[in-house]
Amino acid sequence: MAFASVQDSVSIENEMPWAERDVPTTLHQMLRQTKDKFGKNKAVTFQLLSGPDDKAETLSWDELYARTCQAANLFRSLKVGEDDVVAMVMPNCNETVLTILGGAIAGIINPINPLLEPEQIAAILRETNAKVVVTLKAFPKTDVAQKTAEAVRHAPNVHTVLEVDLNRYLTFPKNLIVPLVRPKNPGNHHADVLDFNKELARQPRTLQFADSAGDRVAAYFHTGGTTGMPKVAQHRYSGIVYNGWLGGTLLYTPDDNVICPLPLFHVFACHVILMACIKSGAHVVFPTPAGYRGDGVFDNFWKLIERWKITFIITVPTAISALMQRPVDADVSSVKTSFSGSAPLPLELFRRFEAATGVTIVEGYGLTEATCLVSVNPVDGEKKVGSVGIRFPYTDVRIFKQVDGEPVECATDEVGEICVANPGVWAGNTYTEADKNRDLYYHDKYLRTGDLGRIDADNYMWITGRAKDLIIRGGHNIDPAEIEDALLAHKDVAFAGAIGQPDAHAGEIPCAYVELVSGGTVTAEELREHCKVHVHERAALPRHVEILDELPKTAVGKVFKPDLRKRAITRVYNAALEEASLNAKVVEVIDDKKRGLVARVERTGVLHDDEVGHVLGAFTRPWEWAE
Repeated sequence: MAFASVQDSVSIENEMPWAERDVPTTLHQMLRQTKDKFGKNKAVTFQLLSGPDDKAETLSWDELYARTCQAANLFRSLKVGEDDVVAMVMPNCNETVLTILGGAIAGIINPINPLLEPEQIAAILRETNAKVVVTLKAFPKTDVAQKTAEAVRHAPNVHTVLEVDLNRYLTFPKNLIVPLVRPKNPGNHHADVLDFNKELARQPRTLQFADSAGDRVAAYFHTGGTTGMPKVAQHRYSGIVYNGWLGGTLLYTPDDNVICPLPLFHVFACHVILMACIKSGAHVVFPTPAGYRGDGVFDNFWKLIERWKITFIITVPTAISALMQRPVDADVSSVKTSFSGSAPLPLELFRRFEAATGVTIVEGYGLTEATCLVSVNPVDGEKKVGSVGIRFPYTDVRIFKQVDGEPVECATDEVGEICVANPGVWAGNTYTEADKNRDLYYHDKYLRTGDLGRIDADNYMWITGRAKDLIIRGGHNIDPAEIEDALLAHKDVAFAGAIGQPDAHAGEIPCAYVELVSGGTVTAEELREHCKVHVHERAALPRHVEILDELPKTAVGKVFKPDLRKRAITRVYNAALEEASLNAKVVEVIDDKKRGLVARVERTGVLHDDEVGHVLGAFTRPWEWAE
């Protein structure tokens, strides 16, 4: 189907309502249909190491279907019913794909970020009442097995742990060395421990139980997790199939090869990529367990593109920044498009990537609570750099503001809260906890995303800020309360405000401003050391801590963070201009109704406009000349 403008979305919707479209009802149906059409074609490839000649394992659609059925049968044999949870604490590999698919067919799959600390993993296991956990067998250079074992110890409903041994992906002689250096396998918990692949091999290669009769909850995805209890979003088959249909209908074909170095515990990789490839029959490649974080992935990336004849690159701004520090040293002529999500993409980074590769980056927008996809810059239409494009078919996006406590729809280009209704939004039931669904919707239909934005006259959506107070570091959500609580625990700190300061690589990184109690003597460096002990997640450690005589506050005494953000933008941008030896400085940061916070720059000597654009264009927040 054509998808180049919002009119194409309207035309697709006018063909028939979503409920009348001939789409699969369940995940098993969607996978079986693709297997029947493209059985011998490549489906999924994983390689443990990043070299362009390193061993890789590719599953055809026939084989992926058969092994998925084995995984589903295995989970059912472990007493997992449709309402029971299979948790997965895994990096990427083919077993991860099988666990997601088999878990969602047999019961409810719950992918968990393996970078979380044991207490956060345990909290999710308890919240979802997980019965079975799939994780790694102890392996060199990773502590996933150890963290999962500790988490299971505090999750009494888990009765079985299934371990995946990555050693099977290694070649001789490395596969002989691992058993000699393998860390001691963790135990000290109440669950039975079984070998995933040995148990899988015992199962029939066709489904041994009746597929679900209709729509139901099939996945739990957590949001946050850096502090206390993370929220757990519920995804039904209908939302998963909708995301698959969008990718399979509007983006990918059976001839496409997609490289996805993003983690499958996140909806971007799981729904936007994996499910869309299942619906379309496209081939997806997962390089290394850690994706972009894997050893040598950035250095070998362009050679991997050439090896697998990649047509679609899946990426995020932090990865694009790292890739642009390496030469394009391979034939990348097969690439059609690169998709970027999770965080805003700086204009300068967009231009560098396009100049270096000849490939245009397409930005999109989605969120876990909506089962992901909401909008995208159309592959075949106009791409407005900095926007997140036009809404997908059957997705209704409204911008609301509150007037006298009631939602009122905003005018064109007027900033308000982005609200979404589509087949991925389960109004009233977004989170597993009922309390967290209160006040989450407008008109009992539109999910309040917490993001601020506007829709322009061409129906392109622009994100201008966040109503919810999150720091997004390279696509990873950080709750500022984690940092503030740690700082407030210090006896000399009276008030603390944590925000995201601009960063050319990660989009933003945590920083903090504090006001001391009368007579307080602690230094900023001492507070940074204090945070190293009391902030539980490394990504949340503030890069910069600054002590102010008094923090800006609202009329009711709350820390006023917009002023702190303006201060951080001024400091970071001026430091970048000074490092580049440019005769320019930020003189103020204004709050523009359309663009959010904008840095205003003035010349302090002779310089070319392009020089400032090259430096400040690496950041996501816009700038303009003051004169």
